Amino acid sequence: MSNLELNLDDLDIEVLKSRISEKWNTYPADVLPAWVAEMDYPLADPIREILVKALERNDLGYPIGLNVTGLPKVFSERMASRFGWQTEARRADVITDVVQGIYVAIEVFSEPGDGIIVQTPIYPPFLNAVEETGRRLIENRLVAGTGGWEIDFDALRAGIDDRTRVLLLCNPHNPTGRVFRRDELERLAQIACEHDLVVVSDEVHADLVFDGRKHIPIASLSAEIASRTITLTSATKAFNIPGLRCAMAHFGSEALQTRYRSIPRHLRGGVGLLGIYATMAAWQESGEWLDTVRDYLQVNRDFVAEFVSTRLPNVVHHPCEATYLAWLDCSQVEVPGSPAAHILKDQRLALNEGRYFGEDCERFVRLNFATSRQILAEILERVEKATQSR
Repeated sequence: MSNLELNLDDLDIEVLKSRISEKWNTYPADVLPAWVAEMDYPLADPIREILVKALERNDLGYPIGLNVTGLPKVFSERMASRFGWQTEARRADVITDVVQGIYVAIEVFSEPGDGIIVQTPIYPPFLNAVEETGRRLIENRLVAGTGGWEIDFDALRAGIDDRTRVLLLCNPHNPTGRVFRRDELERLAQIACEHDLVVVSDEVHADLVFDGRKHIPIASLSAEIASRTITLTSATKAFNIPGLRCAMAHFGSEALQTRYRSIPRHLRGGVGLLGIYATMAAWQESGEWLDTVRDYLQVNRDFVAEFVSTRLPNVVHHPCEATYLAWLDCSQVEVPGSPAAHILKDQRLALNEGRYFGEDCERFVRLNFATSRQILAEILERVEKATQSR
């Protein structure tokens, strides 16, 4: 199947159930999974081809030197062409995954007891990283307004103290799907510079932005904010290859990079051969596939929004501006206990539990809509059945 012939409506549920990845292998076979951030779509042909060729050659040895592969250069070229962000390849390190980059950055740029700013609700590993490294969570909660989720800048400033060291940023934001505007990023950058904060920016969903919006890397705003920013990204979310474990950490200054590398290389993890070359195939050769998938996801996003507004009147939902994740507020739904747990028990549908994304999120669920329209309709109908008044 060529990229031009990609038919995302044609997904066989039985084939999906045979997968051994986390999404399809965590729950019993009768549970329909719509939780962890994996897409159900087939791989882009260039990625598939490079993996097949490696297997045909029995080519699963150690990777050659990471810089020799050319991946840092490919990263810089993609940042320039895709986002207009000029970077130096020598400031980009290949790492295992974005979450690893967050943990290492916290270890290097703060001490136990130091404050780490996290904007909640947030992808759970952000919160886990703060807790497990013995740092102190400074929670800057996003505010849900009539137009969507916004940053509370007054609360952000008020929460910073003399032991605040790091601002963890997620943009595009998971789980709300916000794509922060330039003015919002400029205000964040100003605060980071004023308080001498290191910014660790997870931008892994940057390729999945809808409605003609533009993702803006925060490090691209100015030399001043770049010098204190570590940008973490990968091809894993947009091209659905998280199991290949390959990501990039870009450092806006030599000082940041040198300090990050103070942790020995083997403690920072290793990267497999297939992940490196699959990432290069994704960024260099899989643009048509990405365009097709992003357009399909945008229609799925609209399908979710229409369904919620017309058939789930007690659910509050702000359609996402990026990602393939819907963040649903079920506070007004009359079900016992956790909405996600109730939906799982009542309709055998697995969604993400809101409580893992921050305090006061117990009545939220996160829904993954990166599947076929037919399967998505089944997912939403099960939510409807489970949340009807009883």
